Amino acid sequence: MNDRTVGLSLFWRTFVLLAILLAGGVFAWLQTLRALEFEPRAVQAAQQTAGLVNLSRAALKQADGINRVALVKSLGTQEVIKVMPREPGDKAETFEVDRFTRRVSEELRGALGPDAVVARSVNGQHGLWVGFSIDKDLYWLQAEPEQGSTLNRTTWLIWIGIALMATLLGSVGIASLINRPLKQLSFAASRIREGDLDSRLDENTLTSEIREVNRGFNRMARELARVEEDRAVMLAGISHDLRTPLARLRLETEMSVEDEEAKRNMAMDIDQLDAIIDKFMDYARPGETQLYPVHVSLLIDREAAVFRDPTQIRVTSRVAIDLTVLADETELGRVFLNLFENARRYGRGTYTGVAEVLVSYVKTGPWVIISVRDQGPGVAPEKLPQLTTPFFRGDAARTAATGAGLGLAIVEKAMQRMGGSLELANAPDGGLVAHLRLQRPDMPAG
Repeated sequence: MNDRTVGLSLFWRTFVLLAILLAGGVFAWLQTLRALEFEPRAVQAAQQTAGLVNLSRAALKQADGINRVALVKSLGTQEVIKVMPREPGDKAETFEVDRFTRRVSEELRGALGPDAVVARSVNGQHGLWVGFSIDKDLYWLQAEPEQGSTLNRTTWLIWIGIALMATLLGSVGIASLINRPLKQLSFAASRIREGDLDSRLDENTLTSEIREVNRGFNRMARELARVEEDRAVMLAGISHDLRTPLARLRLETEMSVEDEEAKRNMAMDIDQLDAIIDKFMDYARPGETQLYPVHVSLLIDREAAVFRDPTQIRVTSRVAIDLTVLADETELGRVFLNLFENARRYGRGTYTGVAEVLVSYVKTGPWVIISVRDQGPGVAPEKLPQLTTPFFRGDAARTAATGAGLGLAIVEKAMQRMGGSLELANAPDGGLVAHLRLQRPDMPAG
């Protein structure tokens, strides 16, 4: 199995970097806001509360014992500021939980004296509570709840959550805009790779760098299209120029050579040259395919019927009659024809001298894997990856063969044009097996 490098796509890398940048900016903004706005407001609120405590203390000091009790009862019923006696059994929670609350406590103690008590709740009632004393009497002053609202953690979490959500959505939008031209370039490049040389990109985009890249890509596509056209014309000319003298040679051989064996051998040589030309043309064929459902079993029977001599090759198919794959019928027929020809040449059994070929299949998810296996000697494992290299032959016996060395290269190229793949391996009990991976028409691949 080949090692694959795992990494983020350009979109996700852009998104993560933007999210980190924007989240850092939001955090820095919040810290600045706390330092420049919330802390001064908290200190101001502490000073106001200290002023209320001092005012309440002055009023209570001026009252005698009876009037003080009445005044405390009256202040205890107020909604904004409440003053009530402080009992020894009161349960108070400390107000100091972070840097800002410690600053508020310091301000209050600085204004009221070191014996002042600051709490965030007393007997389960939340608020800003300040404990003070008058002579030997102890009192609580409860400020209105809004006095401590600037330090409310729930509010902080809500606003931070909103800011982070806006950051994520903004990162997605910005990353999409940044990567859209690159995505279009990637799509156009994939179309070029599949043989669609008419793919073009917008040369009028506002971004100068992307505009230059698009212009360069379009120039490359036009040049490739011109080269492809020249190649097709050249191949057609070569094929015509070679086949014409071959036809004359065949005619002259039939008419002038009297020795039947020599005539037969010369005709075989001419047929071999003609077949080699066909192989070159197949390998260099432009990559234009039309994919549609193809019945595999009927195609195998048709291509196997080309090999009529049972003393050389016998093809056994175990493919279901209703099996279909998404392929180009002509290309797929060329694949089976080359595989059968390869087996006929190199996959004959040691004792029988006949190439026994077995065709089977399995379905796996959205794919069909068709296996074509012969009973020959197989190939050395280190040479398997080279079998699809043009003009390569796998062993010493194959170097004596009369083929062009393009059969498996043609198979691999045709499979790629159809969106499939070819894998060659040695069967466990001998022979070479070719696995053809093709898409099922009823289950498109993701």
